[in-house]
Amino acid sequence: MKGFFNKLLRIDLTAKNFSYESLEDAELAKYPGGKGLGIYLLMRENKAGVAPLSSENSFIIATGPLTGTNMWGRSRFGVYTKSPATGGFGESYCGGSLAPKIKGCGVDAIIITGKADSLSSLIIDHVGVAFKEANHLAGAETDVTERILLSGQPSKAGAMVIGPAGEKQVVQACIKSDQWRSLGRGGMGAVLGSKRIKGIVFIGSKECAIADPPLLSKVTKSIAQKGKESPVTNLYKKLGTPLQVKVTNEQNCFPTGYWHSGHFDKWKNISADYMQNHFSMTPQACPPCFLKCTKRSVVKKGKHAGLEIEGPEYETIYALGGLNKVDSLEEIAWLNDVCDKLGIDTMSAGNLSAFAIEAYKAGKSDYAIDYNQPKKMAQLFKLIAKKEGIGAILAMGIAEASKKLNLEEMAIHVKGLEPAGFEPRVLKGMGLSYATAARGACHLRGTFYKAELSGQIDKETITDKAKFLIDYEDRATLFDCLILCRFFRDFILWDELLLLFEVTTGLDLSQEKLQNIANSITNQTRAFNLREGLDSSFDTLPKRFFKKNQEGARLTEDELSQMIKEYNQLRKE
Repeated sequence: MKGFFNKLLRIDLTAKNFSYESLEDAELAKYPGGKGLGIYLLMRENKAGVAPLSSENSFIIATGPLTGTNMWGRSRFGVYTKSPATGGFGESYCGGSLAPKIKGCGVDAIIITGKADSLSSLIIDHVGVAFKEANHLAGAETDVTERILLSGQPSKAGAMVIGPAGEKQVVQACIKSDQWRSLGRGGMGAVLGSKRIKGIVFIGSKECAIADPPLLSKVTKSIAQKGKESPVTNLYKKLGTPLQVKVTNEQNCFPTGYWHSGHFDKWKNISADYMQNHFSMTPQACPPCFLKCTKRSVVKKGKHAGLEIEGPEYETIYALGGLNKVDSLEEIAWLNDVCDKLGIDTMSAGNLSAFAIEAYKAGKSDYAIDYNQPKKMAQLFKLIAKKEGIGAILAMGIAEASKKLNLEEMAIHVKGLEPAGFEPRVLKGMGLSYATAARGACHLRGTFYKAELSGQIDKETITDKAKFLIDYEDRATLFDCLILCRFFRDFILWDELLLLFEVTTGLDLSQEKLQNIANSITNQTRAFNLREGLDSSFDTLPKRFFKKNQEGARLTEDELSQMIKEYNQLRKE
């Protein structure tokens, strides 16, 4: 099929061998790349009940039919596995420069199984796989690891790596690429660490034919024109995702003080405007992209002067800042850097440190920490990465840690994954999204906060929330098949999606057929969870969200139940 190589690479780490297998057109038509191909292979390859950190758990890397083209926002790849955080379907996506180098190896997906006999790295190109010893990198931080693995490689090579947290199989461990880019959620780094893989280098430049290159060029020009006319483009170019700090605080849905409040009284100190005035900032773009939403930032003054990172992004600011009441963006940037180098997801890290504050206040932990103590937070993250002291408990993940500390009623998570930076007692559709997403409390499977914050749908009612969410989710699922960046959701609607599948794959699809494909893929992820023991009782929210927060916002159990009932009915149709 056009847009694909019709080939996957299978790597057995235990046997130190690899092989290539064909992917049939019929398979790719039903599961057209990215997430579709990922869940299809995961269901096929994993036996029910496989432990996430066992050698039998498949680690799957997939690209999409748009990967390697000149389409805007196509610079992403996905990873799929059984998540150690949730015990269910795990998926994570990463932007930057790596995606075309993966596909350039001449495959649409890579399946990694087994376990290396010692810490190792892999080098993958268009002819095969080299297995390399990596004991000299034991304990190395992510930036150092990536730099060493790429030294001596061709200039167009790229890599994904883990840090100390991944080696220790910490449940919150992420995978890094391009130094600052992350496969963040669900413990992807822990799975790679369980296989004793410190990093993977990709050296790929093969090109994949698409069905209609001239028409794709027309589509990209049309989307660029829509982007030029949209006020969103200039906002992202100037402010990036931190612009959400102001928006969410003004609507009282910025999670603060471990989800007790939806407003941080010192939000201006951690806002996009503050960032503009106190950091040196250079817009960065995933190639190719006109949004340039990421900011290469350098702290100008203070004890962290000279610190350079990409970001901090909104979700990092909410988690390390609002949840922990840290009122200094410079400290948040530093904590961001600490997490990046250790290889820990910043969203989970911020939720865990706030949970640790509550645990200490409740007398359930002897790690003395309070709100707005960034130094204590950094120490805690290092303990988590080393699995020492309280860190050894938190490294088990929020669900298991809360059981260990007898604080299950206090812990904020869905299926073991902590929520993103949008208060579901205010944005009730986000409550539905958190509860039903297969990978746990996820904001990206539907990005429904956009509809509610912008006023496209009334955030305070539950009317039609399920219907609207499914439309958002279906388009997002197809984005994750192609694979496209979420921030193009305003420029790529159903008509554009139909064209993109046509010009890449040659498939003649209607909107109804596309919706059926998306629905099938979503239901497959839910079927995977059911197979692994995550039945409908897990599609709920923490009990705290059924009580009023400090501003009086509340989502009732009846409201959530009604939305879920409508959602499930629509998903079955």
